[in-house]
Amino acid sequence: MTTPSLETLVSRARDGDAAALDRLLHKIKDDVYGLALRMLWHPSDAEDATQEILIRVVTGLGTFEGRSGFRTWVYRVAVRALLNVKRGRAEAHTLSFDEFGEDLLDGLVEEAPTELNAGERAILQREVKIACTQAMLLCLDRDHRIAYLLGDILELSGTEAAHCLEVSPATYRKRLSRARERINRFVQSSCGIVNTEAACCCKGRIAPAIDKGRIHPKSLLFAEHPVTQVSDSDVNAVVTAITEVCDGRSLMRSNPAYLAPEKVLEQLVPMIDSPVPLH
Repeated sequence: MTTPSLETLVSRARDGDAAALDRLLHKIKDDVYGLALRMLWHPSDAEDATQEILIRVVTGLGTFEGRSGFRTWVYRVAVRALLNVKRGRAEAHTLSFDEFGEDLLDGLVEEAPTELNAGERAILQREVKIACTQAMLLCLDRDHRIAYLLGDILELSGTEAAHCLEVSPATYRKRLSRARERINRFVQSSCGIVNTEAACCCKGRIAPAIDKGRIHPKSLLFAEHPVTQVSDSDVNAVVTAITEVCDGRSLMRSNPAYLAPEKVLEQLVPMIDSPVPLH
């Protein structure tokens, strides 16, 4: 049986097909959540933003004209929302790259706490690594952060990214270039994964991160977060990304793709069950 394209599902949903609308939202929710999570850092803030974005997608289906791919149109809706969402819990405490670099060295030790077993050390080291890369993104202002995510993480073309941002391609390229340069300069000087001569290492950050309340061993935000199902080829790509980390982009892309909680669709259930034809 042929799987319908996103555009086909859009057409059916606009005609009032509840099943098509439900399927459409399930196909895009993880992409929207992944962008929101990288943009806002905290899963709870990303959930709230994702829910709002999906509501905008449903109510705005009638405005989709097909001038771009549907997924690109969804990202455009998401970008508008994310650039205007109120500052979340993480953004309220953002640092500059210089400040963040100094913070990483505060309390740094050489090894993980000795009272942890190998499994505990591994999962906490992963939590530190992901939380740290997320925090790096927050060192960028929103305009440069979203440009970096669209270009280096989602790998949209320059034309698509500029369309999503509603700016000229030249403006987008400048933002991406500046963001990329800032991220790469920081990871080369401060990240032991990218540069083995850098002082900071994830295992050495476990103890100070716990002491400062940055991570909570009994309530991990990232290391135990459900991730999207991956094929064997995707797994190989992730392994390659992890073993070949050499810059900010490869570091960020070595993180998993997260699965959006089903509850982000809860408020949309009435809209899905009783859709109004949109044209």
